[in-house]
Amino acid sequence: VQLQAFGGGSVQAGGFLRLSCAASGRTLSRHSMAWFRQAPGKEREFVAVIRRSGTGGSRYADSVQGRFTISRDNAKNTVYLQMNSLKFEDTALYYCALAERHVAGFMVRSYDYDYWGQGTLVTVSS
Repeated sequence: VQLQAFGGGSVQAGGFLRLSCAASGRTLSRHSMAWFRQAPGKEREFVAVIRRSGTGGSRYADSVQGRFTISRDNAKNTVYLQMNSLKFEDTALYYCALAERHVAGFMVRSYDYDYWGQGTLVTVSS
C-alpha cells in the first residue's frame, strides 16, 4: 500500500490550498481516510477524517472546522483536503493516512491508522 500526498506549498494568511492523497494497493472508498499534521516542535495532530463509502460522514478538528473540507474522488482513488482561510498556525507537515479496521465512530487517533503518506509541507505566512 502506498499513499502519496502532494499539493503543499507556501501561501499567505487568508489564502487556500488543496492537498491530495493518491493511493495504490487499496480502494480508498472502502476505508476511513484521515489527514494529520505536525508543526515544528509539536506532536502530530488530527485534522480531518472521512469514513468509508456507505457509512458516510466526516469530522474535523475544532481548529479547522468551517475552513477545511475533506472529500474523496472514488474514480481517482484520491482523497483531498481543501484548506481555506489559512492561518499562520496551520503551518505544518500534512500527512494522509488509511485505516484498515472499521469502527462505528470516527477514528481520530494516529494509532488508528495503518498506512501513511510521506507528508506535504504547508507554510502560511502572516
